[in-house]
Amino acid sequence: MTERSEKPADRPRPALPASTARGEAGLARYDPLRAYMAEVARHPLLSREEEHELAVHYARTGDVEAAYRLVASNLRLVVKIAHEYHRTAFNLLDLVQEGNMGLMQAVKKYDPFKGVKLSSYAAWWIRAYIIRYLMDNWRMVKLGTTQAQRKLFFNLAKERQKLIARGVEPTPRLLARNLQVDVEDVEEMSARMGSEDLSLDAPAGDDDDQRGSRMDRVAGHAESPDEQLGAEELKQLFREKLQAFAKTIHDDRERYIFERRLLPPEGQEPLTLQEVGEKYQLTRERARQIEAKLTRRLKEYLKAEIPDFELLAPPE
Repeated sequence: MTERSEKPADRPRPALPASTARGEAGLARYDPLRAYMAEVARHPLLSREEEHELAVHYARTGDVEAAYRLVASNLRLVVKIAHEYHRTAFNLLDLVQEGNMGLMQAVKKYDPFKGVKLSSYAAWWIRAYIIRYLMDNWRMVKLGTTQAQRKLFFNLAKERQKLIARGVEPTPRLLARNLQVDVEDVEEMSARMGSEDLSLDAPAGDDDDQRGSRMDRVAGHAESPDEQLGAEELKQLFREKLQAFAKTIHDDRERYIFERRLLPPEGQEPLTLQEVGEKYQLTRERARQIEAKLTRRLKEYLKAEIPDFELLAPPE
């Protein structure tokens, strides 16, 4: 007789790690922020003297271990500043991560001989990195691309609420004066923050019968059939007039310049003035003078033959 196969229920269950111990309501939920703060708490704070000594040592030697201790002792500062910019649309740890990048940059740039505490200097870099992250990721279309827009992004709503609380109408002109920016910047930022980003690939309407996307309604850059026909007729007219002008050229040098430099055969590069001069034993300047004289004659001829030629010709 064959042995009875072991049922799944009879197999021993693997032991769960301590971090996922089962509680009354199931597995304990892992809190990454709490775990991060526990890790930060492992790094002791430095006294002013210790911080200065390490900063001087790092500035003179570039010792990575000294830089590590300076960064680790200020990780709490990053979390504190990140809380100031915490919004529901962003994970706090994402802001902390960007702030840590700013902290490392601050340690790299810090000058311990200027009498400024590292934390005071680093706060500027931490905020700068967090604000840049917010600007780049708040929406698909960036909101703050200038210094004035970045100021408005964080202060426009606050200033508007202050004026409303005082019973004052928050007009764009008043907001611009209080925030020391242009009225146009206030109006533009208000419009941007008051509207949502729209995808051009989204359906054009809510009705099921309405097909197509918003992209289908955007005007294209392709020429219409009428414009294409008009352009082709204009090209044909120019070709005919240029052929007629060529028959008026009797000087061999001018004809050579016209055929090989001004209107070279298709697929060939125009000759240089040096090459024209070598063929007819002319200096480069003399060849340029002959070409300029021929070009003036051609322009006068086309003006006389084609109505509104100046409107058709490209700007000089």
